Amino acid sequence: MKSRPSDPSVINSLRQGGYILYVRHGEATVGEDAPRVDFNDCSTQRNLSEAGRRQAEKYGEALRSLQIPVQAPVIASPFCRAKETAELAFGEGKVQTDSFWVRVYNLSSTLPPAEQQATINDLTTVLETLPPQGSNKVIVAHSFPRGIGLGEITNLGTVIVKPRGQGNGFEIVGRFTLDEWLSFR
Repeated sequence: MKSRPSDPSVINSLRQGGYILYVRHGEATVGEDAPRVDFNDCSTQRNLSEAGRRQAEKYGEALRSLQIPVQAPVIASPFCRAKETAELAFGEGKVQTDSFWVRVYNLSSTLPPAEQQATINDLTTVLETLPPQGSNKVIVAHSFPRGIGLGEITNLGTVIVKPRGQGNGFEIVGRFTLDEWLSFR
């Protein structure tokens, strides 16, 4: 799991497909999620700020202008801020939520080591799965705690993962901030 600094040549590789773009949701409002989050009630959660909504729209525009093919549906955490980020970037009706990403969100809380390791193992399985040929899988979810999983990720930051196939792991080939995506256009 080596990580290289951001490299604009990765854009040309992304145009060919075969990668996973793991994206953190846009900027959220200040505060905390309610102790019992209801995924059908956004009032129990931190939501996107106006700046976060604009970030999400710019993110989608950047990928489209760079002609990076994206597999539909885009996968999102069921938290409203992640789902809304994906919908604003890629279009309503093109997003599917997956409750697995709640487990990634929970890595930031105190979990028993066995549960934390099980989540990381399952994450590896997801990240080593090849997307359909000629396309890239996009996952919009959450940052990780420092030193765990894909590490800390800024709002609308992207970790670009090259899957090696089931049981063969994956490689991190780049990390881009939203500003870097916008500068490539």
